[in-house]
Amino acid sequence: MASTTTDTASEIVAKVGGPGNIVSLTHCATRLRFELKDAGLVDATALDKVPGVMGTVPQSGDRYQVVIGGAVQTTYNQIMNLPSMSEVSKGLSDADVKAAARAKARGKFAWLDAFFEYLSDSFRPLLGVLLGASLIIAFAAVLDALGVVDFRAADKSASWVFVDAMWRSVFYFLPIMVAYNAAKKLNIDPWVGATVMGAVMTPEFISLSNATRFPDTVCTPSPIAGADPTCVAQIFGLPMQLNGYGGQVFVPLIMVAVLALVYKALKKIFPANIQMVFVPFFSMVVMIPVTAFLIGPLGIWIGTGLGTGLSWLNTSAPLVFAIIIPMLYPFLVPLGLHWPLNALMLANIQTLGYDFIQGPMGSWNFACFGATAGVLVLAIRNRNVEMREVATGALAAGLLGGISEPSLYGIHLRYKRIYPRMLVGCAVGGLTTGLLGGVTTKAFAFTSLLTIPVFEPMWRYGLAITLAFFTAMILVIFSDYRTPEQKAQDEADRAQADADLALEAAGAKLNVPAAATAGPTTLLGAPVSGQVVPITEVADKVFASKALGEGVGIVPTAGRVVAPVSGVLVTVPDSGHAFGIRTDDGVEVLVHVGIDTVRLEGKGFDVKVAKDQRVTAGDVLADVDLDGIRAAGYDPTTVVVVINTLTLSSVTPRPAAEVGLGDPVIDLVI
Repeated sequence: MASTTTDTASEIVAKVGGPGNIVSLTHCATRLRFELKDAGLVDATALDKVPGVMGTVPQSGDRYQVVIGGAVQTTYNQIMNLPSMSEVSKGLSDADVKAAARAKARGKFAWLDAFFEYLSDSFRPLLGVLLGASLIIAFAAVLDALGVVDFRAADKSASWVFVDAMWRSVFYFLPIMVAYNAAKKLNIDPWVGATVMGAVMTPEFISLSNATRFPDTVCTPSPIAGADPTCVAQIFGLPMQLNGYGGQVFVPLIMVAVLALVYKALKKIFPANIQMVFVPFFSMVVMIPVTAFLIGPLGIWIGTGLGTGLSWLNTSAPLVFAIIIPMLYPFLVPLGLHWPLNALMLANIQTLGYDFIQGPMGSWNFACFGATAGVLVLAIRNRNVEMREVATGALAAGLLGGISEPSLYGIHLRYKRIYPRMLVGCAVGGLTTGLLGGVTTKAFAFTSLLTIPVFEPMWRYGLAITLAFFTAMILVIFSDYRTPEQKAQDEADRAQADADLALEAAGAKLNVPAAATAGPTTLLGAPVSGQVVPITEVADKVFASKALGEGVGIVPTAGRVVAPVSGVLVTVPDSGHAFGIRTDDGVEVLVHVGIDTVRLEGKGFDVKVAKDQRVTAGDVLADVDLDGIRAAGYDPTTVVVVINTLTLSSVTPRPAAEVGLGDPVIDLVI
């Protein structure tokens, strides 16, 4: 199977119904986002098996997501560079595509869908810089824990103050970044949104709280311990409450929602030829004062109120709070509904000086990673190469980066048995946190191994996430993550893949005695007696599509299986259902006895040969109990395929007919 990114791109396009079925394509941090004409044309099963695809997520309407992980940008570029994709739109933003689709699917709660989508899309693009800043914080916290430097000291050297600036830049200017994304989401000029928010964060605005310089400014202590005093300045005779907006997120979210109304109204007022100047101008003239006088204080009040409410729950019923948070997150994250809680974390840090949500949340993340670790153990044990690669990447992203999406979309949402086991881990971790008295942090940090030192007390947090991790991991290992049907299908797919790969890689690795051949291979004989049928009529999509090569099917009338050609056996699995033969002149042939008969695990197959053995056309390979195969519910149709069809001059199956052992069924030209 092809493994290059270009081939992967082509396969993805083909499996979603081809270029003609794609209206537009965009991507986010981990997923390709398709807007399709008809989502019913997607071959989901085949799409899940494309190399590089970690999972698929059907959505409302004709939207479809394909989870790629960290390589999503490369895969997206490869797809859009395909000649067949030249007519497909790539001008629509991710928000545009989702908004159009959601508009077709929304019901009476459309406003709620729009609200959460607004929150999600305002934060999601910042995932990378938030993660980067959290890792810098983790580095600083480790040095602080080791006694290398006191990062809380007021008299740190210039070098370490500079390190502070590296991560504080993200959190201090977060309101401007959120305003930019939110404005973009609402289809207005994002730079206007950023400018309005930036106006109340300038040194000039901040200086208004200096009562010594401005006698009209009055400051009173904050009722919240550790918070800055509340100052009110007189601006043109009107009182303006002054606040520090660094790190605030509710203010830009509210401001942009109002700005969108003003901006779009102004566009209707001014002619198109002067909109570029006057729409931004009047938007700023209106919205900067409105933000400073009204929206800013309102946003601070809302953020403080929500944080105080959760703080009350955390204080009044800490055990309940510690359990509810990790139990909710597995359902919030896949829907993108966790962003409001992230906003509250930032508000808590800004107003209270610490956050109490991230500690319990860590139990959810590590239960998620523990379940992935359990899948990885089973994948290694079962020699499932594909799942091993997916789980390894997802576990690395989780433990080192605190990112759960690769685990969720690549594994957990594909195998629903994982969720109940993961939730037990969440409950154990949350219960531990609550019983021991809770966990807090003074920084917004992605919950990974590297950020453990930012939580206080560190031992309590470490114990909770360890129990959450190993509880989920052990439960998955002992009960498996697959249903019996999924497990049987995975084993069948793996056995088939092993046989195919062994056949393809056989040539130079064989250590068998050489033998002269009478001449080039010109035909293949029937390995079983029975009725020849076209390979396209075989009840197996892989064979019928000729993905493995040209060939025929034979409905057998007797159970003896013989070699269709002389050569060396390069594939003889323990199940006895398949035989790969390579001739001395390079023809590679696969004889596959029955459809899905690998699940019989050798029952009914009396194999007479072994791998690396030389056989002559007509030699007995196996005796098969056809009645037993049929009684077990399997199709005994035997398939003969020339694996390296594309390297030969011609491979021509003979017409359907009754054949005996060794009768010609395929003509070859080397």
